Formats: sequence, structure tokens, C-alpha cells
Amino acid sequence: MSTPKYLDIHAIQTLPFSNVNRDDLGSPKTVTFGGVERTRVSSQSWKRPIRLHVDNALNDKIVRTRRVIVGVAERLQAQGWDATEAEWAGIQVAKSAGKEISLKPEQNEKDETVLTTNVLLLLPESSIDDLASLAAEHRDAILAEGKRAKKKTDFKPVLPTETVGEIISRRSGTINLFGRMLAEVPGANVDGAVQMLHPFTTHATTVEYDFFTAVDDIEQDLKLPGSGHLNTAMYSAGTFYRYASVNISDLLNNLDGDAELATALVGAFLHGFIHTLPGGKQNATAPMTVPDIVHTVVRDDRPVSLASAFESPIRGTVGFSTESVLRLNHHAGAINTLLGEGHIAFAGHAPGPNADTDTDLTGLGTRSTGYDELVGQTVTAGYPGARQ
Repeated sequence: MSTPKYLDIHAIQTLPFSNVNRDDLGSPKTVTFGGVERTRVSSQSWKRPIRLHVDNALNDKIVRTRRVIVGVAERLQAQGWDATEAEWAGIQVAKSAGKEISLKPEQNEKDETVLTTNVLLLLPESSIDDLASLAAEHRDAILAEGKRAKKKTDFKPVLPTETVGEIISRRSGTINLFGRMLAEVPGANVDGAVQMLHPFTTHATTVEYDFFTAVDDIEQDLKLPGSGHLNTAMYSAGTFYRYASVNISDLLNNLDGDAELATALVGAFLHGFIHTLPGGKQNATAPMTVPDIVHTVVRDDRPVSLASAFESPIRGTVGFSTESVLRLNHHAGAINTLLGEGHIAFAGHAPGPNADTDTDLTGLGTRSTGYDELVGQTVTAGYPGARQ
């Protein structure tokens, strides 16, 4: 067995009547797979709450925003700058960041017009503080250029471009894990270490329509007929297959060999994968389930998705969860035989509350009593010898 390179995490998870990720028409997203329509959740939708979980776990917040100009201006105003001059400083940050970054007017929450960047910047929140500090160091040049230019869009950059680019290009642990695409700033791109599947149901589903009304309390007190509002919402329910892979060697390279931080990031990612849900319609449906089973594998050869186990849809008549777990177990065992178990540093699983504890799930590796134990064993296998 050579050095571990990849960590795969799989889950079977049942969601009740819900719509955690909808399309442009408000319907649950779908995919046709194995000749039938399934409910689908976009990987981006599930990846965001996982990223926020990692941010919070490591107390290392990042922000994705077009409002860096506003953020810099607000910080400078708190230091006593005039509002107009503070905005000039924010514009200078954008102008000095790169030739491909342009300014764009946008309405804020107070219906005021503010200038934003044309691209979303992903950076540590502390970097906005540093950009404001840099602007303060060049206050005289910023004010001189602000008075010279006839329009805000005509400003010539006066901040040191290399320094602005360096601050915007700074990484956090989360950025090193998930990556960043920012072609407008040289050196800002980061190849992420995470790949994530669009979760899909292991069986065919259909969209359910929910006709609902809202009562006008005053009209009801007046004994007036009818409702104050009526509409139709769309939902579905099903048992999902979920999968993600972490290139643990690439992550270590992104972190310049910091194995301790790598283990913290991977541990937080695994917990986030297990415990988070996308936010769509949560208040209306409360789909707060836990996975029916979680299965992890640490390998030295390649990442392996088990999605093809469900190309033939499960056609259960008394539920889909149990059959989905058994199908996953069988497929994982067949894959292990095909590729060779010598490439596996660790394989384990933690069954959920509905699992039959007497079921033989040898294809899914060692049984853990809970998620914490499984995550700990997986991280240790991925970075043997690292302090946790």
C-alpha cells in the first residue's frame, strides 16, 4: 500500500416531502438516469452549507462577494473617513486589483445605488480589513485622484497593484480545500481538492403539487368568504445516493505540507457532509434527517463513485432505504474485488438509526458505532502520523 491519495465518502439519505433545491420554476431538480426520472440536488447547493460548516469549525471565515468596494468603504467610514472619500478608496481597490475587474452599479438593501465588482471575489474576510488598511496608507493619492476624475469610472489606479493582488489572492483553509476560480487576478486561482456528485434518488420519483392558501385574519373576523392568498408549490420525497471525494495529497500540497491543518479540514468536511442540508424550503418542510448509512474509503489509486449501483432504479414497494443500503454494499464489494483491496488503506461504515444491525455489510468495511468514530478512523488513515 503506497501513500493514501484519495478519500471517498458515500451516503444513503432519505428526505421526506421537501424541496431543498429548486429549479427556475420552483420545482425540485431532476435527472433522467436508468430510463426514469429521479429527484436531484445540485452539488453546489449541498456544497455551500458544507463550506460554511468548515468555516465555522475552523473559525476561518471567507466571503464570496461583489461588494468589496462597499466593505472597504464601511471600514474606512468607521475610522472617520467621509462617505464619498471612503467610496473612492473602495473603487481604487477594485481598479487596482486587475484590468479585467470592472465596476457595476447595484441596488443595496436600502434601495441605494452602490458600485460593485463585475465578478464575485472569494477571499478571507480579514483580507477586506487589510485592503482598507492599505487604502488608508495611500489616502493622499486616493483623494487627489478622486478630485481629479470627472466620473468614478474614470479613476486611474493609485494603489500598488501587486499588493492588492496579493491580498485578494490570499487563501484560507477552506479555499485550499474547495478551490477558487478567479482568472481576473493573476495567481488567485486555486485547484480545489474536493469533487462532489449531484445527489440523486436511487429510485424513480414524481413531483408532488401542494395547493395551499393563507387566511386574511381581518377578513375572517368580518366573516368574509375566501382566502387572502392561494398558490401551488412543488415538492418530492426520496432516498438519495450522495458522494464526494477529497484528493488528500493535493490538499496537503495546497497547505504546503501542513498535515495538522489538513486533518482538521478533512475532519470538518466529513462532519459537514454528514450533518448539513441545503436550505431550500426548510421552514416549510423541516427535512432534518440523518443519513441511513455513511461509508468512507481511503485509497492510493483513484477516487471511486458507486453511483452506477443505482443505474437500475430500485423498485421497492415498502420503502427504498434498506434496499439502497444493500445495493451499495454489494456494489462496493464488487468494486473492491475488481480493483484490488490492496489499494484500500481504510474502509468503514456507520449505519443510521433504521439500519438492521444484523445485516452483513462486509463490502462497506469496518462497522463504526457512530459518525464521530468513523470520521476519526478515516482521517487517521488518510494522514497517518499527523497530530489531530
